[in-house]
Amino acid sequence: MNKYNKNLKLQSETSISDFQKSNIYSQISMLYVGNKHTDERGTITFNNDFDASQIKRIYTIENHSTDFIRGWQGHQIEQRWFACVKGSFEISVIKVDDFQHPSKNLEKKVFRLTDEHLTYLHIPAGCITAIQALEAGAKLLVLADYLLGEVQDEYRFPLEYFEAREKKNL
Repeated sequence: MNKYNKNLKLQSETSISDFQKSNIYSQISMLYVGNKHTDERGTITFNNDFDASQIKRIYTIENHSTDFIRGWQGHQIEQRWFACVKGSFEISVIKVDDFQHPSKNLEKKVFRLTDEHLTYLHIPAGCITAIQALEAGAKLLVLADYLLGEVQDEYRFPLEYFEAREKKNL
């Protein structure tokens, strides 16, 4: 059972191929679902499952318009974690097969993050993202596992480069 989603129950080990298991785990472990508690004092949003021990750098993103899509951009070595702290965002993720000459028809997973819960979306090394604010003034918290300039690992591709097959996740 995956510690990030206690409701997930896999079939017996022999009935799911290694490929299927790796896809199931990679998809689920990308999200660390947060929660919130409200009482007479106010509201606390929290995430008790997120381990921040790898984090070396923190910054925020605020797109200038809801029509603007920031991407495709990503890292072969570095990881990112995104959490929406104001408004909502749609984040598309592609696992790149070759950073020098990526295939144009890779699968795209789409996630929606809101400020309702402190949910973190983990972007593993080897992935690129396209980020769109869904509300004016939306703010995205970004956590990185390398300091700025520690490694030269930034890759950018034009938005129209990929003919990605979309798979909505959340």
